Amino acid sequence: MTVAVPPEFPVLLRLIEERSAAFRAAVAAAPDLAARVPTCPEWTLRDLVRHLGSVHRFWAATVAAGPADAPLPETAPDAPRERTALLAWSAESTGQLLDALRESGPDRGCWTWWGTSQSPRTSGAVARHQVQEAVVHTYDAQITTGTGQPLPDEAALDGVDEFLTTCCAGTAPWPHEPAALDCHATEGHSWRLTLSADGTRATRLTAPGTTPADASLRGTAGELVLALYGRIPVDSLKSDGDRRLFDLLLAWDPEEDE
Repeated sequence: MTVAVPPEFPVLLRLIEERSAAFRAAVAAAPDLAARVPTCPEWTLRDLVRHLGSVHRFWAATVAAGPADAPLPETAPDAPRERTALLAWSAESTGQLLDALRESGPDRGCWTWWGTSQSPRTSGAVARHQVQEAVVHTYDAQITTGTGQPLPDEAALDGVDEFLTTCCAGTAPWPHEPAALDCHATEGHSWRLTLSADGTRATRLTAPGTTPADASLRGTAGELVLALYGRIPVDSLKSDGDRRLFDLLLAWDPEEDE
């Protein structure tokens, strides 16, 4: 069993650019931007474009601002409604994010919402999370237009680790009975999430754990990412143990329990 290693900073930037372009390609092919997004039913496809563009602009400004104790104020997106103009606005938004990340480099500090997680509060960690933002929303757009594709391996393999270390692991007390949850990617990578009142810890496994997990999920890395982000049902993956624990995990917001 091999250990997943996060991509280098230039690779993260390339993945943001590639996935954002794939996102816009799916939107460009859509018959109607008013179509509802099945994986985000409260949004239309136009809403999805506005959301991702606003996210790119927010993080571009956040990275450019450098270390900070509080987030910058969010502003309403100034996105146009007409498709060609909206796609141009989206491309400009991605460009702002990439320019800010290139200017900052991977190690510069900045505000992040993952204050006490295992992920650092750096522009490199922002880039890593923005890969997943673009990957998952590209999937949303493709599903809406009937052109759904598996997640790219390079992004998906890091996506499981990034989700566990950024969105789950940290000092927030787990509000349920202590548990150990494993995720196994069929590509040969595995992770363990240990949850307790003392906090949550994500670990990359180099060999099968000597202590059995209370629950485990197995699928391709892409399937695991989509399940963790609520895009496909956890029940669609092979599981062992108490699968209800994954439902509790995905319903939990550690930031609220800090």
